[in-house]
Amino acid sequence: MTRAAVVCGLGGAVPSTAVPNSALAAQLDTSDAWIRARTGIRRRYVIAPGEATSDLAVAAGRRALDSARRTTGDPHADHTTDLVVLATSTPDHPCPATAPAVAHRLGLSGVAAFDVGAVCTGFLYALATAASMITAGAAQRALVIGADTFSTILDPADRTTRAIFGDGAGAVVLRAGTDDEPGALLGFDLGSDGSGAELITVRAGGSRQRSTATPPPAGDEFFAMEGRSVFTEAVLNMSKSAHTLLDRIGWRGTDLDRLVAHQANIRILRAVGEQLGLAEDQLAVNLDRVGNTVAASVPLALADAAIRRTLRPGDRVLLTGFGGGLTWGSTALHWPSALHVEPVPGMADPL
Repeated sequence: MTRAAVVCGLGGAVPSTAVPNSALAAQLDTSDAWIRARTGIRRRYVIAPGEATSDLAVAAGRRALDSARRTTGDPHADHTTDLVVLATSTPDHPCPATAPAVAHRLGLSGVAAFDVGAVCTGFLYALATAASMITAGAAQRALVIGADTFSTILDPADRTTRAIFGDGAGAVVLRAGTDDEPGALLGFDLGSDGSGAELITVRAGGSRQRSTATPPPAGDEFFAMEGRSVFTEAVLNMSKSAHTLLDRIGWRGTDLDRLVAHQANIRILRAVGEQLGLAEDQLAVNLDRVGNTVAASVPLALADAAIRRTLRPGDRVLLTGFGGGLTWGSTALHWPSALHVEPVPGMADPL
């Protein structure tokens, strides 16, 4: 037995404002059928004016901490949380990081808290960072949050990106334990390819554009994505990362009970599942109800699967993601038996 990070809490949050495909069809040159055929998405959520990423991160973090209290039976579990890692590409401000403010609002002032930016792979990177600190003895319990509000950086006239992305947050609590426990994270595979940086980007607003002292071209302040290239890269790199991780821990694709992959679109999910030899009913899917929530995507899908009880104790579960950078990552665990997860308000509403 060796020291490991063990999942003991899980929670999620979506904004109160739901945007069905019919609402986008009324605003843009699109239709419900067009969106569903290309993405599998039927609804997404967006924050209200004045709300920010931290609001969703706090809501998801609070639910994850409550989940950990109920799961462990320790009413003082919050007091042993000594690390907060927030994965986001839409922080409240360019400076400072958002994580310390989130920690403060959760009553965790004084703990180590920082942001991780890896776009849709951000949660996997944050999870690996927190797990590494736990296994190294630098932390005993960590709150890991993925939260994004991409509605704030989308071009209002771009039917493609507006149809895909939604706002949300998901969080897990990790505690120090041993690698033979259910819920222990069994290893990680992380990677990147900076040659593809322009495939997923916001061109304006950073130091490169600001250093020119000239206004950016119109539209550069919005998120941009090369959809066809991203599709190919996402399937290739999530599949490759998953196989690398499985080889490392001695599993095969056919050993898996559930794949919880980044919820980019349904065609990508199916393609990655096929590469691993999985049936469609082994794929965790909630993008139809929340869209692509970027760093929140994997933990929200995990929470949804737990709430719907499609995850069973002992299940072999693989998490994998792909995002801007380009970046990708994977981890795996045996699903624990006693994890208490509360429903995410709004996420289970009828379509």
